[in-house]
Amino acid sequence: MPELPEVESVRRGLAPHVVGRTFESVEVLPPRSNRGQDEPLSGLLEGKEISAVARRGKFMWLEFVGEDAMDPHRDVLFIHLGMSGQIRIGATESSHLRITAQLSGGVEVCFVDQRTFGYWLYAPWDKIAHIGIDPLEPDFDSAATARRLRAKRTAVKTALLDQTLTSGIGNIYADESLWDAQISPRKKASTLRQKDAVALLAAAQEVMTAALKVGGTSFDSLYVNVNGESGYFSRSLAAYGRAGQPCLRCETPLERCIISGRSTHFCPHCQ
Repeated sequence: MPELPEVESVRRGLAPHVVGRTFESVEVLPPRSNRGQDEPLSGLLEGKEISAVARRGKFMWLEFVGEDAMDPHRDVLFIHLGMSGQIRIGATESSHLRITAQLSGGVEVCFVDQRTFGYWLYAPWDKIAHIGIDPLEPDFDSAATARRLRAKRTAVKTALLDQTLTSGIGNIYADESLWDAQISPRKKASTLRQKDAVALLAAAQEVMTAALKVGGTSFDSLYVNVNGESGYFSRSLAAYGRAGQPCLRCETPLERCIISGRSTHFCPHCQ
């Protein structure tokens, strides 16, 4: 599933094409891609001018002119990529095309989703009010988040994946952050010292910032940016997917285990 760097890469790629443009029509092909919507999406969006493309964690949404950006009850268009969702600018002949939107100025936005876990949903913003501030937001409070992290009685890997604590960190960047901070993924979050919890969150910020610079992580064609390009952070991964390979820090073979049902990669010596 795309994590924070991948969704932010898509957001940055999408914004220049759509901000200031108005929805002229929307066609939803399978209803699943607009599940939870009681009214036709086209009728809800036609005539609305896009003022911004925003994101928190793995959630991305379109803001509209006339809505107060500080009002938690404002209506927005959520675009969730799910496991394999892609936003493409311009007509596409993909057999996995799920939604097409015609915007003013002749811009066509297509939603392609092979596994159909993604969706578009026009709804009040406070639908995601429970989602935690992500590590790359300007008002992220690492000290306060570290204290909440240390209140968790789960493995620290599990705590990092809790999107109500802080959002956007998924399986890939949890493994990378824990490796970078030299913390075992099995360690109980409640046993971390405050300085170690803060260092872990700083590692998450550094790792995801580095991934963002190269467009995120792509292992296959399911994740691409709006222009069809893949991200290249997979070339820089230090832990995720490297079981049996030497640790880049101490050369001990990395190991793989399952924590809360998630495949986890770590160094048994220096973490």
